[in-house]
Amino acid sequence: MENCEQHHHHHLQNQDTSSASPPITGTCCKCGGPTTFPPPPPGPSFSEISPPPTYRPIRAPAVPPDPDSKRAIVLAPVPQSQKVPVAQPPYTFQSPAKRIHSPDDIRRFHESDSGKNFIGFVVALSESIRGHKISDPCPESHTLTAIVSILETLTQWVDEIPPVQQSARYGNIAYRTWHQKMSDSAESLMLRFLPENLKSATIEIVPYFTDSFGNSSRIDYGTGHETNFAAWLYCLARLGLISEEDYQAVISRVFVKYLELMRKLQLVYCLEPAGSHGVWGLDDYHFLPFIFGSSQLIDHRYMKPKSIHNQDILENFSNEYLYLGCIAFVKKVKKGLFAEHSPMLDDISVVPNWNKVNSGLLKMYKAEVLEKVPIMQHFLFGSLIKCAGSLLTVILDARISERSPGGRPFVWRDRKMR
Repeated sequence: MENCEQHHHHHLQNQDTSSASPPITGTCCKCGGPTTFPPPPPGPSFSEISPPPTYRPIRAPAVPPDPDSKRAIVLAPVPQSQKVPVAQPPYTFQSPAKRIHSPDDIRRFHESDSGKNFIGFVVALSESIRGHKISDPCPESHTLTAIVSILETLTQWVDEIPPVQQSARYGNIAYRTWHQKMSDSAESLMLRFLPENLKSATIEIVPYFTDSFGNSSRIDYGTGHETNFAAWLYCLARLGLISEEDYQAVISRVFVKYLELMRKLQLVYCLEPAGSHGVWGLDDYHFLPFIFGSSQLIDHRYMKPKSIHNQDILENFSNEYLYLGCIAFVKKVKKGLFAEHSPMLDDISVVPNWNKVNSGLLKMYKAEVLEKVPIMQHFLFGSLIKCAGSLLTVILDARISERSPGGRPFVWRDRKMR
């Protein structure tokens, strides 16, 4: 019998079986030779101690992370359209600032006239494009023609500022050059359509405009930036530069051109999605074109929500209907099964009609974008989009002046409620 120090047990090799020796009771787990060590006591198998991991698909199934949130959206009332109140002189334009810091601030904003008017403006835009194709003729004012020209200029700058060679897959730093050029030129671009008596409005509307095309530091873009573009259009409506007769062209001319620009920026500079919900989100970058696009298709004779799975329909009509264009773009940039990479859009396709899709998306936009602190904390407020008073606003205003404009002593309660 020899000692095998490598395995720390006794092997029985070429021994005289007639001599006294321990009985062979087991087998070495490393070399397979006989050993005098007893076998392990019976017990659960390895598979029972550490079962193989449960198979999990690469992409999570289409199950919302918070069922209560989904239920709240379903039960919420559908936002209604509102007329935009036109601001009257004398104007008090100011540099807009961030005012939202908590869910209470968001609640106060949505309960205020400004909050109701803003979401009502989005609903009115949605209703204006109902039943219309993008190419349908519609009135185009001088202001809208100038805005389309501005967006075309920004698109041309993308061609003039090509992406740089870098190791990182996302966030091409050439985007910062484009964004800086856009920001530096923003005021002069606004003066293309602002009348003489409204040129001072640049101090207030330029920040909304420059925040509409993504963040230059993070090199990302998301629904918050898209909402800033809607807020910029709302400010122009407040100034009387956009009327209700322009709404159809605002979507079919201006917003379509904006969407083309943003898709080009996303593809050329590889913008990161800002705050994407991943597989549970509607889309990595956009929300509004799904609202406007679903309104276009309400009461369409042939195309239903399930028609998004028909490739022939997407190829022939994606240029005329925003919703179909969004689906076609998603399928272009994402690989794999549609139900896996876009389960929410796949779920929506089983809704019986576009009217239900549109109303559901409006409720979802209010809940998932306009009522989320991570998004709305960057939203700006000034004289055209006012924020209901919060405690922080009260403190900041009190530091500016200890007296009200009328010369009366400052009253905290009255100031807070204003």
